[in-house]
Amino acid sequence: MAEWTPPGDWLRITTIDAHAAGEPLRIVIDGVPPIPGDTILAKRRYARTHLDHLRRLLMWEPRGHADMYGCIVTPPVTDDGDVGVLFLHNEGYSTMCGHGIIALVGVGLTTGMLGDAAARGEIRIDTPAGRVTAVADPAGRAQRRVTFRNVPSFVLAPGVAVEVPGIGRVVADVAFGGAFYAYVDAGQVGLELVPGEFAELTDKGRRITAAVGRAVDIRHPSGDPDLGFLYGTIFVGPPRTAGHHSRNVCVFAEAEVDRSPTGTGVSGRLAILHSRGEVVAGEEIEIESILGTTFTGRVAATTTVGGYPAVVPEIGGTASITGRHEFLLDPDDPLAAGFLLR
Repeated sequence: MAEWTPPGDWLRITTIDAHAAGEPLRIVIDGVPPIPGDTILAKRRYARTHLDHLRRLLMWEPRGHADMYGCIVTPPVTDDGDVGVLFLHNEGYSTMCGHGIIALVGVGLTTGMLGDAAARGEIRIDTPAGRVTAVADPAGRAQRRVTFRNVPSFVLAPGVAVEVPGIGRVVADVAFGGAFYAYVDAGQVGLELVPGEFAELTDKGRRITAAVGRAVDIRHPSGDPDLGFLYGTIFVGPPRTAGHHSRNVCVFAEAEVDRSPTGTGVSGRLAILHSRGEVVAGEEIEIESILGTTFTGRVAATTTVGGYPAVVPEIGGTASITGRHEFLLDPDDPLAAGFLLR
């Protein structure tokens, strides 16, 4: 086949795709215009207002799917930062993403995308939720282990009882791990956290998130309204593999199901477990996903956030590159706006 070049009026976006513990990350490396803003939250607001068509192009069908996840890499917004990042999903823009950090750093070090930071070994990342610092094991390429220290994580509202339409009374702990989640024991709602329950997980997760969001005043102590929303529900259950601590299944955004244990979700779990005395500082636990893949979690330090006792979580996992893509948009495409089907 002869080489073909798209016409000049076609939009072209280049990505590297990867996954961490099974959850996809589509990393935009070219084709998106510069995003203005003095902070990553400001850049996030700009992208929501002016570039949302690009999010839909890359996350939605026919180029993506209902559970696709991605990120746009930006210049840092801090003097000592190495890179900034905006995270994308089917509904909008996350404030932080643990599997995304693991995949971004793993891909960045493998491809050289992170430049001088790779030689230093410590990558300082500006996220909408705050500074995240990652390190990577230099050994290996396809499975490069990445560990990152997340933003301080804390319990906002323990033991919240709500009436959930179609389910009944549910007790949840609301905690922040870069985003706010409602944590619910899966046994309460008759779930075993296995792939065959996918439809039931999305339905119950959506219902619980809505009910807890109505019952709890979700505000970050920083006062920034962009952080003050309930991102999803995390169902917690026993592990399927001996030696693992537990299993997390996160239903977030517009009923996306995370294939990984959810890095921000593990961070919030550490805050909950530490507040109960069930995990001590320095103790490492391993948490499974719906697939049985795992992330490790450790309380690296303790602190406070606006008067709330908090932990500094350290999360670890591996990522693999799955492809490199050039996505095209024909201006005459009748489905240029994208669509989603469940």
